[in-house]
Amino acid sequence: MVNKNRMNRVAAAMAAATLMSVAVPAASAEAAAATPRIDLRVLVVDDGGSSVEAITAELRDTGVPYTRVDLGSAGRPVINAAYLSDTVDGRPRAKFQGVVLPNENPFGAGSAEMTALAAYETTYGIRQVDAYTWSHPGVGLEYTDNGGYSGTLDGTQAAVTAAGKTGPFGYLGGQVTFEDNSPLVPESYGFMGKPRTGYTSYLDAPVGSGRASLVGEYAHDGRSELVVTFGYNQYQQQFRLLARGIVEWLTQGVHLGQERNYFAVHVDDVFAPDARWSKELDCTPGDYACAGGEGQESTIRMTAADAQYAAQWQTSKNFKLDMLFNAGAGEEWKAEHGGVDAMTAQLVADRAKYRWMNHTYTHPFLGCVQDTTTSPWTCKKNAQGAIQYMSRAEISAQIRDNNNWAAAKGITTDRTELVTGEHSGLKTAPQQPVDNPNLAGALADNGVKWAGSDNSREPAQRAVGAALTVPRHPMNVYYNTGTNAEMADEYNWIYTSRADGGSGACEDNPATSTCLPAPLDVNTGYTDYIVPQEARTALRHVLANDPRPHYVHQSNLAEDRTLYPVLNQVLDTYRMLYAPSAPIVNQTMKDTGVEMTRRAAWDKAIANNQVTAYRIGKDVTVKAPSGVVAPITAPNGTKKQLLLGTADFGTAYAGTRSAWTGPELLQSAVTLKLL
Repeated sequence: MVNKNRMNRVAAAMAAATLMSVAVPAASAEAAAATPRIDLRVLVVDDGGSSVEAITAELRDTGVPYTRVDLGSAGRPVINAAYLSDTVDGRPRAKFQGVVLPNENPFGAGSAEMTALAAYETTYGIRQVDAYTWSHPGVGLEYTDNGGYSGTLDGTQAAVTAAGKTGPFGYLGGQVTFEDNSPLVPESYGFMGKPRTGYTSYLDAPVGSGRASLVGEYAHDGRSELVVTFGYNQYQQQFRLLARGIVEWLTQGVHLGQERNYFAVHVDDVFAPDARWSKELDCTPGDYACAGGEGQESTIRMTAADAQYAAQWQTSKNFKLDMLFNAGAGEEWKAEHGGVDAMTAQLVADRAKYRWMNHTYTHPFLGCVQDTTTSPWTCKKNAQGAIQYMSRAEISAQIRDNNNWAAAKGITTDRTELVTGEHSGLKTAPQQPVDNPNLAGALADNGVKWAGSDNSREPAQRAVGAALTVPRHPMNVYYNTGTNAEMADEYNWIYTSRADGGSGACEDNPATSTCLPAPLDVNTGYTDYIVPQEARTALRHVLANDPRPHYVHQSNLAEDRTLYPVLNQVLDTYRMLYAPSAPIVNQTMKDTGVEMTRRAAWDKAIANNQVTAYRIGKDVTVKAPSGVVAPITAPNGTKKQLLLGTADFGTAYAGTRSAWTGPELLQSAVTLKLL
């Protein structure tokens, strides 16, 4: 349904006011009192539409506090002057630094609530986002029949305008292409209109012989509205690209929360061989559940040439892989092959080029003792009926021996990090619904603080004794395939119907999987279908402020080197979409664990209303519970108040500066000084 919106523009510059507890002359106190306090919180008026939901998700996922008013709730508060503002310590206070509306006026013509919002925005210089509206003069645009367009936008090649590049969307490379993932399904609808007086276009696209706007700022009546004239959801790439800029514009570049674009890739099973999929048996020989696989076992393992290629690829892409290694499995392979292992020698020679992480010595299952005489396997029990688990000593030896091997080879590891083989030892539903009770002690024995887990099973961070998990995204590039054809064949088995020769798993689980309309060509299916799909999924994570690493296996760097086309597409696409000011953050698992821990503490503090944050003129004050660091974003040139003097605040990213930060020595709050 088409709605109408309005927006606000900052009206007056605010005078600077001191935050120090010192006496001031009466005249200065009166001047300070006239400078309003603007609380760092966003008001979201929600009509249940996907566009408001998308902006709300951006606020939530980046740590920006917000208050949501559900328009459909009979008990919702009335938005009036008292709801929007009051007085604190004799100073006028605006309770919200920005307003998100479904459209320019969701309350209806002549609404007292819209009148109150407009007055509030004008008085305090508060901006408004119209999440989705149509092209018409009420939002500063011509009707679409005057050089505009309305309809499906799938595949539209939009571009950031010069004003957008110098304004809120300067972190983008310039191109914003609307997704077109299926020719059978319309994915985007919207309006493009020509700007009228007072409207500045930030994103436009070609219409006929000219161009028309999709996003822009409408300044009128002392207010500013960011007008968005297309529908979207929180997952679509066009929104993900623009989300940061929408929030920066709305908050005038000063807000709680921060955002980065993260991408790290863990290569599991390094030095070990991985079992190979059988196209004839439709299973993996060597797996207990592969009937008829006895004697058909085959393995996939990198060569020295593959190791050389990995190092060269990293240099060419300016991207570092994390090598998760099983030294003992490599030593076993070496002993079985005449005591020669050129691949390991090459990786060790290039050891400084990679990040290394412990994946246990021989990659055993660290959970319960498995009974594989049945399918699915079960946990063995002793005579008393208790589950049998791998012992603490055995788990500890797997961690310790791998670390010691690496140290002897001159390989640097962070011993606080560990990913167990198959994430074993952690609970594995349904067979092992709890962690191995011996795991936490073994982690503590070896100083492990960060344990990798499978995001598809456990997306939230949790404690394992004194350690914390770090969820990892599995990439749909299979561990048991070394060639493109093997990959396509197994993909067909999983994702085609029984009638098409597949397993039918997609038919049995329609809520979690969709069947392919027809089997992929095994010669071209991987590069033509699977690579673009997997790259799109990974890029979606990158653009969603999601720090969780992705994981693959050493087999994907061997033979046809199936991983590289996916990574190339992710990295090349990203670097085309973003300006150099917003590089991919390729960080360690420990850093990701710290990030997730900070976010959890921050979200809890926000949910419990334990954070006070506001701006008075050019001074920003943030108070959080003791031990909780705050994510803050501010413009370039911002200084942090120290006990004596100031220092540059935060680190630069995407045209702003941001950091997790807390009070300095002898301070009870964070104080920032804006330029």
